[in-house]
Amino acid sequence: MGRDTTQHIYNGMPSRELGSEGWHKPWSGPNGGNCLEAMKLGDGRIALRQSNDPDGPALIYDPAEIDIFIRGAKRGEADFLLTHG
Repeated sequence: MGRDTTQHIYNGMPSRELGSEGWHKPWSGPNGGNCLEAMKLGDGRIALRQSNDPDGPALIYDPAEIDIFIRGAKRGEADFLLTHG
């Protein structure tokens, strides 16, 4: 489960500093493997990164932020992200 919290973890840090193990692709689709990867950190926060840029920045969210996003997406509140124009 997640990485050690003794290191300084911050929003936008290089993903490689979180290590290569523990990343999951819960939303992988038919887009050639390019998708969002998530890692649960030892302190309960969630790190997200782009799978085709594993050395790029990690976005760090607390559990409440992830909960709000997922519940909203399930209610259709993020459907505007899927529409064109």
